[in-house]
Amino acid sequence: MFGLRHLISRTNSAFRRPYKVPYLGRSDIFWKRCLHSSSNMERILVSSYDKLLSHSRFLVTLRSQEGKYHSLIIFRLSSSNDTPEQKPSTPCRGATDRQIYAMEAQCPHLGADISHADIEECEDSLVLVCPWHRYDFDLKTGHSDTGLRACTYDIELRKTESDTEEVWLQTPEDGSNWRLVELRPVSEAFADPPPPPIDLSHLSISNSPNDISPTSQEVVPPEGAPTTLIQWAVLILNTADPALKVKRTRHAVELFRTGQLKSIGHKASNAPRPPDIPPRVEAYTNNMVNPAKVARRKNRAVMLHALANIEQWAIDLAWDIIARYGPKHPDLPPAFFSDFTKMALDESKHFTLLTSRLMALSPSTPYGSLPVHASLWDSARATFPSLRARLAIIHLVHEARGLDVNPGTIEKFRRAGDNESVDVLEIIHADEVTHVTAGHRWFTWMCEKDGVDPVKTFREEVRKGWKGDIKGPFNAEAREKAGMTPDFYENLRGEMEWEDVPASASADSSRQVQYTG
Repeated sequence: MFGLRHLISRTNSAFRRPYKVPYLGRSDIFWKRCLHSSSNMERILVSSYDKLLSHSRFLVTLRSQEGKYHSLIIFRLSSSNDTPEQKPSTPCRGATDRQIYAMEAQCPHLGADISHADIEECEDSLVLVCPWHRYDFDLKTGHSDTGLRACTYDIELRKTESDTEEVWLQTPEDGSNWRLVELRPVSEAFADPPPPPIDLSHLSISNSPNDISPTSQEVVPPEGAPTTLIQWAVLILNTADPALKVKRTRHAVELFRTGQLKSIGHKASNAPRPPDIPPRVEAYTNNMVNPAKVARRKNRAVMLHALANIEQWAIDLAWDIIARYGPKHPDLPPAFFSDFTKMALDESKHFTLLTSRLMALSPSTPYGSLPVHASLWDSARATFPSLRARLAIIHLVHEARGLDVNPGTIEKFRRAGDNESVDVLEIIHADEVTHVTAGHRWFTWMCEKDGVDPVKTFREEVRKGWKGDIKGPFNAEAREKAGMTPDFYENLRGEMEWEDVPASASADSSRQVQYTG
């Protein structure tokens, strides 16, 4: 374990207030909301305390009965002896001894993601320093010398009869019956202890002199390096080699989270355009087939290969929604880009886990050596004109279908005794629930902005942008956790005409695949 000074950034500047930029507004309503929330003592169970010892920062997403979303960051700044075996001997009535704080996930100034913000010692308190403009906020009170205030939420530690400590979080005021829909580490940058570097050597699939290997291209281009998130998104979409795509994804998300980019870039008049189809290396394209010709029943290696192929396209889809629709919707808040950069990072993690497991299980069939298809991207192409359609078809149909079929797939690998693959697939399934949640969050946000009913609008988008029935059986529990109640998807059929379907944007392009052990 690491002590407090390991978890606080730049402790040498302990008694220096960060640079202040002029006050730019947005706080009147915000201040009022925070004052109201501070008087609300309703709480929700987040986790047992020992489950928070793996990382020092966690993302929490709550959804109210009214459909409102709140994203928070839990900061665990505990001492080096903070282990499950060394609990306080006195009753724990609060989080003071443990130094746990909860703050809204976006800066109240301009909405920057504060998940990777620095934390500094300042006089007798700890302050969080926004990575974009260096605004500082007291971790406990949310107060800032700038006049702004960030919403903070009280945390209470409660002991159960079995002597287990539970973490209870104060809920926001502007909603009722709040539900925890996401609790996950912010990133491996805050793992405790830090993990070893990820090995991507198994992803070199180039077998042609015309293909450029990842070792011959830099993660950051030596000329014309991107300076905005949109520019990075387009660069990654145009990156053919999967290893380099993963590396660039990790680098771009880190730059965005730590405030090292000039801007998001979605309001620029000259924002670059994403490609209609992301390129692939020659070894991959030589194995492209019509999805209808891919056998549904597969052995484990072929199954892992098929899932990895889906995840590579999913990386591109996460960047594409940023690059394609950001410039078309300059009113999208920074939280939108935070959610989808996180999704891109997740998909790159899934892709790496699956390809690593494939290499371990079947070294003779590395990624790129078996037939692949582009049905997921083909389905996305039908949504190019509309962000609302993209959210509906890709995130609330395709990804929601993944929630339905994942448990069965996991169980088949478990019956085959492949526990390593089961572990990988369970990580992916948990993350995919949060992806559907993000799709639901931003679909309902757009519907609210447009003044339309989310359920009726979703069903209309599916009717226009999908071919065939939305098939069950449905994983109602996982769907409901992600916000997809049955009135969204039951008895629903797409009526897209065949001539309107690009390649395979139909019920036949389901993410469901089966295997034989």
